[in-house]
Amino acid sequence: MNILVTAAEITPFAKAGGLADVVASLSKEWSLLGHNVIVVIPKYGMIDLTLYSITPTNIIIEVPMGYWKEYARLWKGKIPGSDVDVYFLESADYFDRRGIYGDREGYTDNHKRFTFLSRAAFEVAKALNFKPDILHAHDYHTSLALAFLKIFYKYDPLFSKTAGVYTIHNMGYQGQYLPSTILPLMGVNTRDFYAGSWYEHDGIFNSMKVGIMFADKVTAVSPTYAKEIRWTSLGEGMQPYLNSKGGDVIGILNGTDYTEWNPELDDLIYKQYTQNDLETKEHNKQLFLKEHCPQQKTLSYDVPLVGMVARLTKQKGIDVLEQILESYLYAGVFRFAVLGSGEKRFEDYFRYLERKYSDRVIVHLGYNNALSHKIIAASDFLMMPSLYEPCGLTQMYALKYGTVPIVRSTGGLSDTVLEYNRNTSQGTGFLFYGYNAHDLGLTVNRALSVYKTHPHWNIIRTNGINADFSASRSAEEYIKAFQWALEKV
Repeated sequence: MNILVTAAEITPFAKAGGLADVVASLSKEWSLLGHNVIVVIPKYGMIDLTLYSITPTNIIIEVPMGYWKEYARLWKGKIPGSDVDVYFLESADYFDRRGIYGDREGYTDNHKRFTFLSRAAFEVAKALNFKPDILHAHDYHTSLALAFLKIFYKYDPLFSKTAGVYTIHNMGYQGQYLPSTILPLMGVNTRDFYAGSWYEHDGIFNSMKVGIMFADKVTAVSPTYAKEIRWTSLGEGMQPYLNSKGGDVIGILNGTDYTEWNPELDDLIYKQYTQNDLETKEHNKQLFLKEHCPQQKTLSYDVPLVGMVARLTKQKGIDVLEQILESYLYAGVFRFAVLGSGEKRFEDYFRYLERKYSDRVIVHLGYNNALSHKIIAASDFLMMPSLYEPCGLTQMYALKYGTVPIVRSTGGLSDTVLEYNRNTSQGTGFLFYGYNAHDLGLTVNRALSVYKTHPHWNIIRTNGINADFSASRSAEEYIKAFQWALEKV
């Protein structure tokens, strides 16, 4: 099967969140399964071309943009540790910038940038004479590719048998633009925009709706999230369009790349360890604290370490967490380490905690891949009190490292974390349901009650390590979905 993938980000070249990890891991796994995969992404200004051996080609593609054409030079690299070719679109106007999306409000020309990316994917395939069986587009950034496939390329012999699959990673970001601005760029007549058209939602152009309506199959990144976006407010207005697709909307749980996220192989942590050597995990904790929290005033190394690696937004439950966190820190019940960035008020809150409790709070604002590995390996517990979580990968990483998740039961967290039962010794973490500080506090207390309690502490950690959420299983599920999609072409 020939698979053409296009997305706004991919690990390790350009990453803002879990989307990048999923695009990379799926592509690698499909290649291992014997499929031919190429990935098309922008050549952002911050990509380290030398580090990843990304080199220019002699290929210049013409990309239709409205009634004119624009151009991009192709650069080529490979996903590290794989045979998957990645083609990078060089465009000084659109992509030669430090960031992927822009600041908190996004670049003002994102509608142009992502329209260009979505259309360019086809022109890359044409330049390479790559005949895709599947076009796989991710989130609103490349959703327009599904429309381009059906409108402009279905009569091209290279794409006449191509099925389009659209994967939703986060319904909260939909790509809403003025129709008078975006439709001419697409080459679509503005008369095609009207109430009830496939382009319109609440009187404005909606990129996500376009992807949903034009796709042969729509996937969400976990089974529970696939249900939530159809039947609850988490659908963010897309519920009727998803339901109109019937059985063409399915949930496939994201998987993890255990060649990267595995304490037995991880070169980024202080000391590698196995489930039979959890004392070495404790050494990781001690070394982490010596490096990042040298002020050992009143707390010993035996105090639990709760880690959090997340975007600092309301979606991640920070507003609920801040209602209870300081009381635990004041009492010295646990230390807390956080890595992430996001809303200024949450960043300021964690800075305040670090200043006030310098011997028990560790804050690193921004993204740091190596540090994320160290925090997950060093922590006893992982905090994920999300308001909603389409899938989440961090809790899967934590389980593999013997770090016990404390999560809200929503989306992929419901599909991956099982409440620990002392009577049966089954379960991998601790969950709460109501989105409030009271329920979170009760769950934190349940989690702390097993800390270093024999035999539960080793049992729950070993259960997590043995849980299998590998990307290979996810990749196989996608292949099934692709085969179903091809039946519709």
